Amino acid sequence: MTVLLTATASAEPAWVSDQFEITLRSGPSTSNAIQLMVDSGTRLEVLERDAESGYSRVQTQGGTEGWVLTRYLMNEPSAREQLQTLTSQLTNANSRGTSLNSQLQAIRAEQNAATSEIATLEREKAAVEEELAEIKRTAANVLAINDQNKSLMDQLAAAQIRADTLEQENRELASQTTRYWFMAGALVLLIGIVLGIWLPRIRWQRRSRYDRF
Repeated sequence: MTVLLTATASAEPAWVSDQFEITLRSGPSTSNAIQLMVDSGTRLEVLERDAESGYSRVQTQGGTEGWVLTRYLMNEPSAREQLQTLTSQLTNANSRGTSLNSQLQAIRAEQNAATSEIATLEREKAAVEEELAEIKRTAANVLAINDQNKSLMDQLAAAQIRADTLEQENRELASQTTRYWFMAGALVLLIGIVLGIWLPRIRWQRRSRYDRF
C-alpha cells in the first residue's frame, strides 16, 4: 500500500478536540503502539499530514513525536480553552484596571517632575548660553589684544633696528668729528709753526731795511 504523506514547510499549531482525549501512536494506524494519551485542548505541533491514513505526525510541548487522527485536530484552541483564556484575560484586565489610577497618578507625578526638570534645564541652558557668549567675547578680545601686541612687537623691533642704525651712524659721525677736530688742531699747529718761523723773518727784514737808512 502506498502511503501518501504531505509534509509541511514548517510546523503548524493544532489543538486536540475538546470532546475527548486521543491517543498518540508510534505510527499512522491503530496497529501501532500507543505512546501516551493526549488530553483535550492540548496544543500540538503538526509536522506532516498523511492524507491516505488520515493521521498526522505531531510533536507535543514536551518534545514527544507520534501520530494522531487528523480529524481530532482543530486549527484553534477548543471552546473550553478559549473560555479559560478569556476568563484569565478578563481577570488580568480587572487587575490591571484597578492599578490604572495609581499608574496614572504616578505618570502625572513623573510628568510634573519632568516639567519642573525641563524648566530647570532651560534656565541652566540660558545661563550656559550667556556664559558661552561671554567666553566668545572674551576670546575675541584676547585675539584682538594678541594682534595688537604682535603689531606693537613688530613696531618695537623696527624701532630697535632704527635705533641701532642711528647709534651706528652717531658713532660714525662722532668718529668723523674727532678726526675733523684732530685735523683742525694739526692745521692750527702747522699754521702756528709757519707763523712762528715766518714772522721773525719779516721783522728781521724790516730791521735790516731800517739799518740801511
